[in-house]
Amino acid sequence: MTAFDKNQVSRFRFVRCDFAADTGVARLVYAFDDGPEMTETVTVPGAPFQLDGEREAAVQKALRLLHLIAGVSYYKAAVPEQVAIDGYAIDADTAALVEAVYLNGLGEFAYRNGLNLRGRFKLPVVEPLSLRERGWGEGALADTASVEPSPPTPLPEGEGSAAPAFGLREHALVAIGGGKDSLVSIEALRHAGVGETVTWIGGSQLIRACAERTGLPMLNIGRTLAPELFELNRQGAWNGHIPVTAVNSAVMVLAALVQGVDQVVFSNERSASYGSQIIAPDGSGTAEVNHQWSKGWAFEQAFGEHVQRHIAADLHYYSLLRPLSELAVARQFARTDYYDTHFSSCNRNFHILGERPVNRWCGVCPKCHFVFLALAPFMPKTRLVRIFGRNLLDDEAQAAGFDALLEFQDHKPFECVGEGRESRAALATLAARPEWKEDVLVKRFASLIQPTLAADELRIEPLLAIEGEHRIPAALWERLRANFAA
Repeated sequence: MTAFDKNQVSRFRFVRCDFAADTGVARLVYAFDDGPEMTETVTVPGAPFQLDGEREAAVQKALRLLHLIAGVSYYKAAVPEQVAIDGYAIDADTAALVEAVYLNGLGEFAYRNGLNLRGRFKLPVVEPLSLRERGWGEGALADTASVEPSPPTPLPEGEGSAAPAFGLREHALVAIGGGKDSLVSIEALRHAGVGETVTWIGGSQLIRACAERTGLPMLNIGRTLAPELFELNRQGAWNGHIPVTAVNSAVMVLAALVQGVDQVVFSNERSASYGSQIIAPDGSGTAEVNHQWSKGWAFEQAFGEHVQRHIAADLHYYSLLRPLSELAVARQFARTDYYDTHFSSCNRNFHILGERPVNRWCGVCPKCHFVFLALAPFMPKTRLVRIFGRNLLDDEAQAAGFDALLEFQDHKPFECVGEGRESRAALATLAARPEWKEDVLVKRFASLIQPTLAADELRIEPLLAIEGEHRIPAALWERLRANFAA
């Protein structure tokens, strides 16, 4: 490969994509300018697959959506102003969804690299009448702040076409990530009598161990990034966080269609919609940058409706935990110790490159801090310390990390953690308990931070309420709600 200069790249190309039903392998091909092709592969186990004409067409649509969304890993290497799709055409609905994913999903990437992505990534559209005018609008374009895309308004009678229904089998592919959230969803679906297959992407042994612990059918989807991408990174490409949940969602929609099942289930709670409040360098104001934008409600709503509108009317994409806060999820998880020695939410376990913790918890990252704090009000202290191997709240060196969770003299970390008010309420709860109140960081909170906060804002009970919008099928939600509320 010739030397890569990100500043000399003018165009990013979605070259082509294909799916082989006999092998279950999808190939996603990208390139910069006329440079070498970069090929990513996604492998769905269970081949060969028998796809009839209509479902094969739907698989092709899902494949193209995956091609477009997964391209974010490669586009970010140079963020050129021109984008081309070589092998197929897309409509304005699809362009608007994908553009929103790139803009908002790369918000943290843009902020950390000092880039302005407003209006930069624009997909070519063949429809003469833009559906942006019917609901997407330029509100889907911003600097680094998170902007929620509005779902498209319904098409006028007789204009456009809704996706067909395929009579997909009633069964859920449930994404498992090795942490507490997906395990809560898996057990809730089991309790509700829903057939499910625990599904993960990539080769994590920690996730596999959790999946095996469930005793349920498993589906391990392979994903191999183009090796050229790592070489570009070594040569100075732009690098940083991408909306990986958006990519995984598109992978699982393709897998569900190929497998012939009707549900793709994630475990993103309502707290995921809340980003970090970033103060402008000149102090002129704040903007929201959401590390986990593609775990938020705006993405779930837009993506799920797009799938049913354009790919398969009877394929349901939803998050089972959307009406719950992080604290409510932690309370659910604490009800059983069955997964205590298997789960981990520490993201250092899942780094593609670099050092990983010797144990399942590094104990010093924002995820370790938050999960420890979120579980503390709902389980015995001895159990929690046994899970983590130490008491994180009795370590003065961890003060800055917990301050960030509290949004005290810092913004919420760029991580998949709960809202600042959840962390504040959890610490206030611990400060009132004899077994916790003498720990150094709990004592510090009680003396230094709690007096500056209004008492009614520190109550944990309102944060445990089950409320808010969701896409959970109505009949299933009726069976789940009582279990979550108990």
